Parts: sequence; C-alpha cells; structure tokens
Amino acid sequence: MGRGVTPARRGTRRSRQPSPSAPVPVSRQDVAVRINGTVYQAEVDVRTTLADFIRGHAGLTGTHLGCEHGVCGACTVLLNGEPVRSCLMLAVQADGAEVTTVEALGTPERLHPLQEAFREHHGLQCGFCTPGFLMTALAFLQENPRPTTEEIRQAIAGNLCRCTGYQGIVAAIADAARRMRGESGGG
Repeated sequence: MGRGVTPARRGTRRSRQPSPSAPVPVSRQDVAVRINGTVYQAEVDVRTTLADFIRGHAGLTGTHLGCEHGVCGACTVLLNGEPVRSCLMLAVQADGAEVTTVEALGTPERLHPLQEAFREHHGLQCGFCTPGFLMTALAFLQENPRPTTEEIRQAIAGNLCRCTGYQGIVAAIADAARRMRGESGGG
C-alpha cells in the first residue's frame, strides 16, 4: 500500500448519492425555434446541435454538415440575422431565436438573386458547400451592398469549397450584389 493511502474501513464509505440540495443534471429540454417563419418545437437532448435540430426536427435538409467542427462553413445559417455555424451551436442556445436557412432564399420557380448568380457563374460546383456560401454571402451583402472583390474574398474566407471553385463563387457574389441593388446582372 502506498504512502498516504489508508485502507477503507467497513461502514465508513461516503455515499455517492447527491445531496437533496444539489442541482439535478438536465438532459432534455423543450426548445422552440422560428425557422424561416415557422415555429418548430421539440423536447431535445441538451447536446443536440442547432444543425441537427434544423435537419432532424424541422426536416430542412438544405443545411449541410461537413466537418462538424465549424471549419468548413457548410452548416452556416442566420441566427437573428447573423451568420453562425449551426454545427457548433446547441439547439437550446437558439431557443426563442429566428433562424434563416437556405430554404428561405427562393423557390425553384423564383430563385433569389444570389442563387441565380451562383447558377450563372458556375459557383455551384458539386453543391455541397453552396448553402453555407449562400447564407454567408446573404448576410455579407446585407451589410455591405457594394463590396470589392477583396472584401468578397475576405467575407467567404471561412467557407471551404473542396471543388476549389472560388473564382465562380466570387464572381457570383459580385453579380448578386449588383442584382440586389437593382442593377442589371453582369455575365
């Protein structure tokens, strides 16, 4: 037996039961999140990410999960108008918030100017990263409607395209900025 270690005596072990006044760990919680104008409510595990809530509970699968470490940006959504990585945020943190996903941008019959520009400038590539780029670009253009090419590159620096089609993406965002200002699109 090592130094400083005393053998346990029978009947002297401390109980591992929490004291009656100790807080009880919460493992599930009710969450209500307004996503694209519709409120989705569910009781979720407190460790459920916002991305999993959006995809699993709301059934909106346009938000993609790439790295699940906040590095690739594929899961970017707008939370109260600000871009966030939904894979890094817990659903309980978004309780009561307004979330906008790529599904809110346009319809197949009427695309958003960003979607039109991405299509026309070949900014889609394989399409996996596109929802994150679109949501990042939307927030960026709302804040900066007349960006320079360098500003666009900085704005999307946190989004990864494994197809490496950045030229088309940058051109698409510049064109979308013109379209959103009401100017004619440049091809």
